Amino acid sequence: MEPTVKAPFSAEQQAWYEAACARLDAGRLKQFLFDLTNIHSPTGATRAASEFVAARLGAAGLRSAYKPMSERTGNVLAERRGSGGGATLLLYAPIDTHLEGDESDFPWAGPEQYADLRPEAKMVGNWVYGLGSSNPKAMVSTLVEIATALIEADVPIVGDLNVGFADGGMPVNIAARDNAGMSNGVFHLLNRGMAPDFAIIMKPWNWVYHEEPGMGWFRIDVKGTLGYAGVPRGLPAFRSSVVPAATVIQKLEAWLIDYAERNTSGVVKPYGWIAGVRGGWPERPAFPSATTQIFLDVRINPRTTPGEVKSQFAAFIAELRAAHPDLDLDWEMYGSTPGGTTDASNWIIQSARRGWETIEDAPYRDPDLLGGQTDGAALRRLGVPTARIGWPWPATGSPEPIAEGLGGMGATYVPDLMPCARKIMYAVIDTLTRSRGEMGL
Repeated sequence: MEPTVKAPFSAEQQAWYEAACARLDAGRLKQFLFDLTNIHSPTGATRAASEFVAARLGAAGLRSAYKPMSERTGNVLAERRGSGGGATLLLYAPIDTHLEGDESDFPWAGPEQYADLRPEAKMVGNWVYGLGSSNPKAMVSTLVEIATALIEADVPIVGDLNVGFADGGMPVNIAARDNAGMSNGVFHLLNRGMAPDFAIIMKPWNWVYHEEPGMGWFRIDVKGTLGYAGVPRGLPAFRSSVVPAATVIQKLEAWLIDYAERNTSGVVKPYGWIAGVRGGWPERPAFPSATTQIFLDVRINPRTTPGEVKSQFAAFIAELRAAHPDLDLDWEMYGSTPGGTTDASNWIIQSARRGWETIEDAPYRDPDLLGGQTDGAALRRLGVPTARIGWPWPATGSPEPIAEGLGGMGATYVPDLMPCARKIMYAVIDTLTRSRGEMGL
């Protein structure tokens, strides 16, 4: 990795930075995070949460607006204009949660609705629990706190600060709510007046990423015939779809591991996981299903197109059929988004790294390889140079029992957020107190 480009603060910039960081208030952030977590905002239904955030940004001194997409959902865009001649910097995070927060989540989300899966907030010391309290609402709350502190410190910015939050940031597709998800909200904002020169998206993991993967969603249909539990095995008129699906799953899992290795480049390792298997009727267990479906998400490196990944998957299916001619199956790619990248030498990436180095008191180094997808990929694809900055995640040492694995995303230890806030504040001061020419614009 090339060393971070040096662009030292002037004495004035250093004073502004220190004053803005002094205004960062962990207690205020925690209370706002609690209040926001208490407003349920599943994908496609974020209106109440978005209106709440828009009002808070307005009260902090930004020109803030709720941008509706439908009766039940919409986005937030706020602005604080500088004196002129600088860049426009967008601080961005999604605002929707990945689960519904009701009985439909279970048992798929775990054995029970722990505190981090409930659509109601709970505070224990410096911990805030509730569906989405960590991702995305800790990100939203931290960016609101950064904008508030910047204004309270009366930093004389030259460029314009934009703060944006959008629905649809979760990698889901909710057909019942106008097919919400897959970055539909950030596209809506960018098509309706949001035009930043640079963007920072806050997301988990304590690194600065200049690129992120896309996604490919696939379904395999393993075919058989409708059966009946009361007949013996071996009848030529019946072919199971369920038992052969087990063979497909094992071969698919091995292919996904190989796929990730073959397609790793830059800072992206495009993992893939089998997400679910569906077949038959639970109320008719006497009748084996004629079709068993397998669903998976394959991540897509920014240097690989969805079409190329589809071709790789087709080759896997062809090899599988050749090795197992008894299998009767079909497949389709039913969802895709390409990855996105920003040149690592771009101003916003280097500025974010300078902020990282300032707080970590160490040279920036190669980050852990990334497989997580965010709206940052869409921002980059649409021409906005974007840095992803985060905090250590998941939080450890929870005093409350929480859901196992990484899927809960609803337990936040607020002190973990503050170093990230100072890193982002560095990039804010660095970018908004300079002329466009100083940043190569």
